[in-house]
Amino acid sequence: MVIGMAVETDTARRGPLTGVRVVELAGLGPAQLGAMLLADMGADVVRVDRPADVPTDPEGVSGELLARGRRSIALDLKQPDGLAVARELAAGADVLLDPYRPGVAERLGLGPDDLLALNPRLVFARMTGWGQDGPLAQAAGHDINYVALAGALAPIGPADAPPPPPLNLVGDFGGGGMLLAFGVAAALVERERSGEGQVIDVAMIDGVAALMASIFQVDHQGLWSRERGANWLQGAAPWYRAYATADDRYVTVGPLEAKFYGQLLDRLGLDAADWPQWDTDRWPALAELLAARFAERTLAEWTAELEGTDVCFAPALEYDEVTEHPHLAARAVYVERDGAVQPAPAPRFARTPGAIASPPPWPGQHTAELLAELGVGGDRRAALYASGAARDTTTEEPR
Repeated sequence: MVIGMAVETDTARRGPLTGVRVVELAGLGPAQLGAMLLADMGADVVRVDRPADVPTDPEGVSGELLARGRRSIALDLKQPDGLAVARELAAGADVLLDPYRPGVAERLGLGPDDLLALNPRLVFARMTGWGQDGPLAQAAGHDINYVALAGALAPIGPADAPPPPPLNLVGDFGGGGMLLAFGVAAALVERERSGEGQVIDVAMIDGVAALMASIFQVDHQGLWSRERGANWLQGAAPWYRAYATADDRYVTVGPLEAKFYGQLLDRLGLDAADWPQWDTDRWPALAELLAARFAERTLAEWTAELEGTDVCFAPALEYDEVTEHPHLAARAVYVERDGAVQPAPAPRFARTPGAIASPPPWPGQHTAELLAELGVGGDRRAALYASGAARDTTTEEPR
């Protein structure tokens, strides 16, 4: 297997966010991805886990790749002593990530009013699906629901089948985690001017809507059909879709520009003059012809023939094949770290590159270390462990 170079553990964090302290209240995927992106860019991210999640005698490295690059402290936020430590962490932080439903942080005593009173420079980022207000704010939901309501699910897929979920990339991660990281970075820039923190309402429903801007644009321009499967971006165009190969794999083509379209047909032994690119009445016939051509050869054969040309081609790789591709390997898009293949930090900075600073922590792995940084020791520390308000995977103190 060809993969990028392993990323070494950094003794000192580096990246454009070096020096930024983030407190992450442990939550699900979207907030985890946002915290991972911040950690990859150099932020010192401290995750507050639940004592109940601390494993007994963990071995090796945690497999929770989304948690890479941070430290973990396990605190019972429902106990006053555990809550007090969390508030001390927030008082010295630049950013706090709140993944809870609206109102939960307030009930715990960790709401924005509570913490901004302690730390007026704090950026308080709230990550939810539906947002902090509106009729659905308190309802449960997941990626597919947010994608559906924002109008992004209905246009996906063929007209004769239900729309398929686009993994959880559109809502959770594109419209959620990435928007969270962007919002935090923007708020930190603004804070340099104003000297004040603020609350960020990051909602996946808003993020998915932002991702739909181009579709709203072409619809406004009269260039979009409301009929699912009828538009070129939906696979209606024979030159913008995936085709099966002789070995039951798939290749993709997408030559939107006329000159690239002409090159594709020429390489397939066809004349573009006989198949006008935007003659939608002939799209079905051309699709059948292209399907037959691509079915004649294997994925490897088509890759050797078309990859690197201007026909806009790529093989549809399985996720466990991507490390073997020469382009991805040359750019070290994926790296191996602690026995796990994972995406490398992105984007890439010329002067202040990001890095995977450390492997994913076990919940509570750094409790003792972080308590010491806060100056919590002696009887107070012993009391935290004795009451269960704090737990650690390595400490010898009573739990």
